[in-house]
Amino acid sequence: MEKKLICVILIAALTACNQNKNSDAEASNSKGIDSLAPAQAARELPTGPDTNVKITREYASLAAKEAYFWAWPLVNMYNRRMAFKDVKELALSGPLLMAPLNQFTMLTDYVIPTERAIACPNQDVVYGIGCLALDQSPVVVQVPDFGKRFWVYQIVDLRTESFAKLGKMYDNKPGFYLLAGPDWKGEVPKGIIKVFRSSTNTGLVGPRVFLDDTKEDRKAIQEVLKSVVMYPLSDYDGKMKTIDWANIKKLPGGEGGKEEAVWVNPQTFFDELPIVLADAKPLPGEEAKYKQILAVVEAAKKDPKLKQAMIDAAVETEREVIKPLMEFRSWGIQLPFHWSGVTNGASWGTDYFTRTAVAKSNILVNAPNETRYFYQDLDSEGGRLNSSNKYKITFAKGQLPPVNGFWSLTLYNEHHFFEINKLNRYSLGTKNKTMAYNPDGSLTIYIQSVPTDAKTQNNWLPAVEKGDFSLYLRTYWPKEEVVNGKWTPPAVIKVE
Repeated sequence: MEKKLICVILIAALTACNQNKNSDAEASNSKGIDSLAPAQAARELPTGPDTNVKITREYASLAAKEAYFWAWPLVNMYNRRMAFKDVKELALSGPLLMAPLNQFTMLTDYVIPTERAIACPNQDVVYGIGCLALDQSPVVVQVPDFGKRFWVYQIVDLRTESFAKLGKMYDNKPGFYLLAGPDWKGEVPKGIIKVFRSSTNTGLVGPRVFLDDTKEDRKAIQEVLKSVVMYPLSDYDGKMKTIDWANIKKLPGGEGGKEEAVWVNPQTFFDELPIVLADAKPLPGEEAKYKQILAVVEAAKKDPKLKQAMIDAAVETEREVIKPLMEFRSWGIQLPFHWSGVTNGASWGTDYFTRTAVAKSNILVNAPNETRYFYQDLDSEGGRLNSSNKYKITFAKGQLPPVNGFWSLTLYNEHHFFEINKLNRYSLGTKNKTMAYNPDGSLTIYIQSVPTDAKTQNNWLPAVEKGDFSLYLRTYWPKEEVVNGKWTPPAVIKVE
């Protein structure tokens, strides 16, 4: 009996020992697997699509649609640069400003109403325009002493994002400023006040200098405009250069159609995209997005059917998704009385929708602290603004747009351009010194296609002769109540 008991105890002890060993081994193996898992996963995960894998036309189409939308503004800017690459001298071609790369040309008065290169121009400032090619050279931008006059230089990269702060709101000193690309490692010459570095080599510079709508101010502004100049670093000598913009070469042509010039073509989009993305390096989190579409583009080079599927997808996206963004009421932050706007202008980050919406409808907006824009397609009751009706907008006493710079209300046709009128008047605002105020101190602007009575004619903003139109309120150097959204425009009232 005792022998049997001893045997049972020994068997139980051996079994427990074996179980403990197995348990320890399992625990050890488990720990080993856990410790190896991240390393194995890191080795096994691909860094991007496997370019040896055959893809379907449906997938290529899907990838193409997404890329066409988010990269639309970048390709737009790239093609503007390409339009200037062969320009050899500063000139005015009809209403269009022409300049070699890394220079700009200035107007001497308001933009000509037949301009069709950039949607939503304004007639409150004297414009300049020029494209950057910072891979060729850094550029020097001259800032003269503007005195009390409002001014701001819009300086944006390939993504239409601002990378330089030059304007009256920044209290910049007169002198020389340098714009450099992401890879420039040269020495900054003596006399340069500040260097602004772009994240891309392609960009655009557009000075804007306020001009009152008077003969006196048109004469007074000319001298300071001569020193608003940009040139490659190799031309810098520490001396302020001047150009008599009134006497630059005038060339025929430049007249456009009804709509904005075509800067993005679905047929060539995917040929241009690799060049564009090589310039605009991916933002944090965009690496996979870049590799995905570039892999599809590479596959399409070897398969004409894939390429055609991508082009068809781009054509569809242009028609069904991009084109409707011309309607301001379709997007943006919705405000009282059907006004809308954005608060991240010229600083989009990965807000692809707003970046493309703005690029389609009114490309090249300033940063919000420089200019806040308000868009309007509708009257107070939600009806589409149309030339068959009369409207008015009244700013109560003390409720004009709060600005440190200036404000204006501009009218555009359905394509977001001016339509010629007999008064040659396309906006009203700070620049207009003869508008009449109501007895209670309020200000009413009348918006209609037919003339108002003589008493209110200075307050008349002519509408288009026929069709829909939009209103566009600019507040340059807005005060805090505009920036933070406490002030918004009053209603556009339909007059029965």
